[in-house]
Amino acid sequence: MANAAPIFAYAVRDVIELILLVFALIVQGVALVHAVTQRSDAFPAIGTLPKGGWIAILAVCLVLTLLGFGPISLFGLIGIAAALIYLLDVRVGLRDLTDGKGFW
Repeated sequence: MANAAPIFAYAVRDVIELILLVFALIVQGVALVHAVTQRSDAFPAIGTLPKGGWIAILAVCLVLTLLGFGPISLFGLIGIAAALIYLLDVRVGLRDLTDGKGFW
């Protein structure tokens, strides 16, 4: 009976890591798809990195997360942060630039 608690704790940890992995992949995937579908000239207009830079950053982060580094590793956390910066800052700027008639 003494061994049941660590097994349960590992199972809970695995479920939490799986939920975080799915969240990270969704956020990074949505950010990457949005970056790919935007016009190239809109990025410098809002004063941010060029489209190729954002695509490279988001693609590398997504690949590193998929390769098994996971969402709670250093690379996973950087990837989530980059995707959230893109979605919460750059996407909003692109949407404001196009008067809200953009893709999203």
